[in-house]
Order: sequence, then C-alpha cells, then structure tokens
Amino acid sequence: MKISTKGRYAIRLMVDIAVNGEEKNVSLKEISERQFVSVKYLEQIICMLKKADYVKSERGTNGGYKLTKKPSEYTVGMILRLTEGNLAPTPCSENNENCKRFGRCATSLVWSKINEAINDVVDNITLEELAEKEKECMCKCNNNK
Repeated sequence: MKISTKGRYAIRLMVDIAVNGEEKNVSLKEISERQFVSVKYLEQIICMLKKADYVKSERGTNGGYKLTKKPSEYTVGMILRLTEGNLAPTPCSENNENCKRFGRCATSLVWSKINEAINDVVDNITLEELAEKEKECMCKCNNNK
C-alpha cells in the first residue's frame, strides 16, 4: 500500500491547523508557506475535509479554517480513509467479493494480518499526538538557529 500525496498532505494540513488554529483561524496561504504545498492543492484537500465536517471555514479579515472537533478526536486513519478510501493492501485483505478465493487461500492470512497491522497503527495515532510532535520539532528547529 502506498499513501498518495493527497493523503500525506491532508494529514500535514490537519496537523498545521491543530497546531496553529488553537486561538485563531488559519488561512490556506499560511499553511502553504509552512508546509511548502501550493494553495491550489490545499484547496482541493480542504474541500474534502470540509465536506466531511473535519474543518469549518470563516470568511473575512480574520477568516480561515479551524477544526470542528478537538485534535484528540481525529485519527490518522480517519483522515487517510477520507482521502485514500479503503486502506486494505489487497482486495483479499477483507472479507469481500473482490477475491474469489477468499478464505480458501493460504496467502490470505498474510494480507489479513498486514491489513490488521495497518489499521491498528493508523487508528491509534491521533491528530493531537501529531500536533504535539510537530510542536516538539518546531522547538528543536528554533533552538538550532
């Protein structure tokens, strides 16, 4: 399984809002400058996040984006499933009709275990944890100047 640029940038966008949007709205221009991602690309991603009610927008001079919930209420898995769809590494990773040999193939054990491991990781890392890690990284960068 390979996570697309859209998935990776969506996580970075959400982390940026979690870190910088505690007290104010965050503009896409600000996020673009910090994350080195074009505003145009961020606009595509923010539309998905807005539609899913992960973020809300406010217009005007102090406009921008904020999270609709606390960072602790979002997981990496939520964000990736929104942008990537199913995270299963193969069609036969889950009990579905995409695999005619599901349940009768020795390798299905491998794909099932990989799928479980992926879900366990992405569903147990919160946006809050990533935001804290981002703040630590920012401190280290600022101390090395």
